[in-house]
Amino acid sequence: MVDFKKIKASSNTITRNPAALSAKADSIYEAVAVIGRRANQISVEMKEELSRKLQEFASYADNLEEVFENREQIEISKFYERIPKPVLIATQEFEEGEIYYRNPAKGKGSTKEKE
Repeated sequence: MVDFKKIKASSNTITRNPAALSAKADSIYEAVAVIGRRANQISVEMKEELSRKLQEFASYADNLEEVFENREQIEISKFYERIPKPVLIATQEFEEGEIYYRNPAKGKGSTKEKE
């Protein structure tokens, strides 16, 4: 589980050196595939956590005229809008060697396991 409050990734897109990324994997394509899969995992975690937090505010009334603005709900939504996108988080983790991955075709693992 990712603690989104302790993420050090930049919120802005950064131009990265493809040679540096491919040095940590067998090729740039493998690096992009690993980053993409990790980004999908992070995205699912974010969505589940946000859904759990917003579920507390869900109203099951059928009346469409009553719309309640809850300040806590707005703050939670703003927090999730401010955190870096999953791809930026995954790229940062890949560069820091925090992602463990293996290629079943080659039978080897690479990089450190994240804990």
